[in-house]
Amino acid sequence: MNDCCMRAKMIGAYKKQIRNLVTIQYGKEEKMGVKLTFQGGIHPYDGKDLSKDKPITDVLPKGDLVYPLSQHIGAPAEPVVAKGDHVLTGQLIAKAGGFVSAPIYASVSGTVKAIEPRRTVVGDNVNSIVIENDGLYEEVEYEPAELSALSKEEIIARVQKGGVVGMGGAGFPTHVKLSPKEPDKIDFVIVNCAECEPYLTSDYRCMIETPEKIIRGLKCSLALFDNAVGILAVEDNKKDCVEIFKKLTKDEDRILVRQLKTKYPQGAERQLIYASTGRKIDSTMLPADAGCVVNNVDTVIAIGNAVIEGKPLMHRIVTVTGDAINDPRNFRVRIGTNYHELVEEAGGFKAQPEKIVSGGPMMGFGIFDLDVPTTKTASALLCMLHDDVSASEPSACINCGMCVEACPGRVVPARLATYAENGNKEAFVENNGMECCECGCCSFVCPAKRPLTQDIKSMRKMVLADRRKK
Repeated sequence: MNDCCMRAKMIGAYKKQIRNLVTIQYGKEEKMGVKLTFQGGIHPYDGKDLSKDKPITDVLPKGDLVYPLSQHIGAPAEPVVAKGDHVLTGQLIAKAGGFVSAPIYASVSGTVKAIEPRRTVVGDNVNSIVIENDGLYEEVEYEPAELSALSKEEIIARVQKGGVVGMGGAGFPTHVKLSPKEPDKIDFVIVNCAECEPYLTSDYRCMIETPEKIIRGLKCSLALFDNAVGILAVEDNKKDCVEIFKKLTKDEDRILVRQLKTKYPQGAERQLIYASTGRKIDSTMLPADAGCVVNNVDTVIAIGNAVIEGKPLMHRIVTVTGDAINDPRNFRVRIGTNYHELVEEAGGFKAQPEKIVSGGPMMGFGIFDLDVPTTKTASALLCMLHDDVSASEPSACINCGMCVEACPGRVVPARLATYAENGNKEAFVENNGMECCECGCCSFVCPAKRPLTQDIKSMRKMVLADRRKK
């Protein structure tokens, strides 16, 4: 037997060994009725019934499209077009500003109207490219490829060229995540199909409508890691998705479907890794340090589009929902579309909402103006008739311990919030304040209505800022 055949046989045996270990470790627990999960967490009203049964609808923008040059972690993108230029759908309009950066592409055809600061969803004025939509949607020609014909370097290059970033909210450039220092030590490539954030249903609709694209994107990622097994990690309140994935992967030796317990924040990276693999990471580690790579559903679809079809990231699915919306829906949105237009597509407001949140109610943030563009990280727009949080009056801590019981990070939120209030950074760090994942569980359960998460989050930002100065 030659060296190539011997190596292929050894790799095949190793993959089978990994698969068997995972199956043995968790298969027994599933048979016994024990769900894969983590310690702590909560069960808030999920609000998913408002939009989960409505198919994804394509939205064509009516007005100008705005592309902020900073819609990812890392260096801002650099414009490669000028005012007055005519562009096509899928054309590069801003190149990556460095390795940890991502290019930006036009999602419509039209004319570059301006390159100027525009307000974004977080309230900052960010240098942006403004394109006047001509309504023709003329498109560039893409360069499709067969996965089997691509080298690992070519796969990463196509992801990088496509401008793919983490679309779960972080916006970390995906080509960086897929390029760990020691790729041979990656054992698991996990697709975050949990979608534990209340009200959000965009991932669910993707799993129902286009599961093949999710599996295709996962295969593209697995092609980079010879020793890895793919895991589709789905909460058990999405049994229809579990069945679809199991049917589509029944002949796939390298892909497993893990049915996780429905609990918030099951989709948080640390909790997801622990629940689906049994491995632990802390604030000093990256998932790769535990042999894992994690991407969410929309990101994995974008990986497949970039690698196989040669299409850059130009669209994303956005949930527009809440009790203030007449017709909550999931929309396939061209990046750069104004939020006002999405509200109109969802039937407008029943009445003026007291609270509008970008993202979900647990980890999203309030916004004061809808005249802002959607970006690569725009997951949802939640519009609520009543702002129950603002109506609550915080009182003194009663030392009930409910925040400790709910905390998935296994810290003492009430104590950390007190340190934060007093500006005591040293005590905050010593008591593991950096292990907070800012999920909001402690604030949710606190009978005193203390803004625990907000206080801890603010202190974490200050500690990280201090570390960057050193």
